[in-house]
Amino acid sequence: MPYRYILFYKPYDVLTQFTDRNSGETQRRTLKDYILIPDVYAVGRLDRDSEGLLLLTDDGLMQHRLSDPKFAHPRTYWVQVEGIPDAGAIAALQAGVTIQDYRTRSAKVQLLSTEPLLSPREPPIRFRKHIPTAWLEMTLTEGRNRQVRRMTAAVGFPTLRLVRCAIGHLRLDGLNPGEWRELTQADFRF
Repeated sequence: MPYRYILFYKPYDVLTQFTDRNSGETQRRTLKDYILIPDVYAVGRLDRDSEGLLLLTDDGLMQHRLSDPKFAHPRTYWVQVEGIPDAGAIAALQAGVTIQDYRTRSAKVQLLSTEPLLSPREPPIRFRKHIPTAWLEMTLTEGRNRQVRRMTAAVGFPTLRLVRCAIGHLRLDGLNPGEWRELTQADFRF
């Protein structure tokens, strides 16, 4: 039986797992609320408060190859930050910043001139009348816990909204939050 590869647009406030192990609290939304395909697992993760592209597969070797930091596989994010980052902040993000006791690898970072075309988030991000926001596009080749959020905070621009828009050449295009599609042979070229 051939392997399966699923692209999923993970909505905000959804856990990147199929079961919610948190007892005593209202059950939170998980991947099983959207994907009913047995034996596929998420490649990497997106935090509950992050959105965007998630790849699921039953191919363990591919899952390892895309998740292991030694393969330096690129992941691209659209990041809405509080304030307008200056050239110094962008340069610091590009060079790598120290978060906790770790220095991040260099990253591709650019200030976007227009807001990405995204569905509104529910609930919406906080809005402050006198503090502008900006969107960055950041491509990382590592994926530490809450890394993008910690990086932007380290240069003085806290993340308000985080959307993974690409994993390698695979893009979020054509999917809305909560939608998924199976990859075709034409899509698959890692």
